[in-house]
Amino acid sequence: MAGKKDKSSEYWSARVTEESQALDLEEGIFTWKDPRKIARSLKESAEASRRRKSSPYRSAMSMLVFYINRAGGNLDRDQKKILERAKDELRRLFNQ
Repeated sequence: MAGKKDKSSEYWSARVTEESQALDLEEGIFTWKDPRKIARSLKESAEASRRRKSSPYRSAMSMLVFYINRAGGNLDRDQKKILERAKDELRRLFNQ
């Protein structure tokens, strides 16, 4: 059918999160319930990456903020709180 989009083109933000060229993220990282675990994983991914274009801190924080912003209204309120706390943990881990 002409003009019909497939799911991968319709949800480009999900594809960016899953196929990030900058960070290799652990499966399901943004669904985890422990903000420290999320932050540690993002930090490790950012520090290990040789493809990132900015500092490890900026790369990790950018990916987290990108996910929060793109998930928008579809993000469960409790999970959004967890992810917001993960931002604080990232700042702490990177001494920011």
